[in-house]
Amino acid sequence: MTKIVVTMREEPDMSRVSGKVAFITGAGQGIGEAIALRLAEDGFAVACADLNLSTATNVADRINAAGGKAFAIEVDVADRDSVFAAVEKSASQCGGLDVVINNAGIAPTTPIETITPEIYRKTFDINVGGVLWGIQAAVKTFKALGHGGKIISACSQAGHVGNPELAIYCGSKFAVRGITQTAARDLAPLGITVNAYCPGIVNTPMMQQIAQDVADNAGKPFDWGMAQFTKGIALQRMSEAADVAALVSYLAGPDSDYMTGQSVLIDGGMVFN
Repeated sequence: MTKIVVTMREEPDMSRVSGKVAFITGAGQGIGEAIALRLAEDGFAVACADLNLSTATNVADRINAAGGKAFAIEVDVADRDSVFAAVEKSASQCGGLDVVINNAGIAPTTPIETITPEIYRKTFDINVGGVLWGIQAAVKTFKALGHGGKIISACSQAGHVGNPELAIYCGSKFAVRGITQTAARDLAPLGITVNAYCPGIVNTPMMQQIAQDVADNAGKPFDWGMAQFTKGIALQRMSEAADVAALVSYLAGPDSDYMTGQSVLIDGGMVFN
């Protein structure tokens, strides 16, 4: 009879990131929440930043109740001044800053003929502006603290391949890839690495809303809308936010110190480069 050996995930070595601080936008729900919880488990002190202070506070409270260190802060990533203020306050309150994660984003469903200037501006202000302002704020604070750091931004599978009815979202995520590559070159002399993570279809409220919108546009039920996105996944399942957070844990930790300028796919096998 074959002996089955079950290997449990080892407890994280918190000494590797002890004393380090991570700032995360969009930390109140979905992927951002999962990232905050995972990095706190890894040993980071976490600044949970979100436009919705109530949800960010809930996440920070969960981390603190579990013995971690976290606090919540309100931020509007489309507003440059708000991002700078939130990053600076986080560094002051947490006693430092080592990782900035530009996670916040929106994903409106936009068939080509329905795109309006308002949708275009809002999406790019949040998805692209939020990344730019987060990078700038991180550089300013890292310089003030006298050390380098890590900048990690949310890209997407849709930043590698155009997805139907998501022209504006895809455009914004292609922009994040370009910004990531350029910033990595520009900031390397400062000891700052810049990378991005590219989820596929993740079981979050945002993804569920996209599927519902696509289904509504086609006059179909929700399950049909979700199937339009999940049918091309090699692993044949939608990912969970924790799957993405595991990649961000690697990008935030010391094992990725020699990686920069990369937009790493974690999509269950949708796009192959």
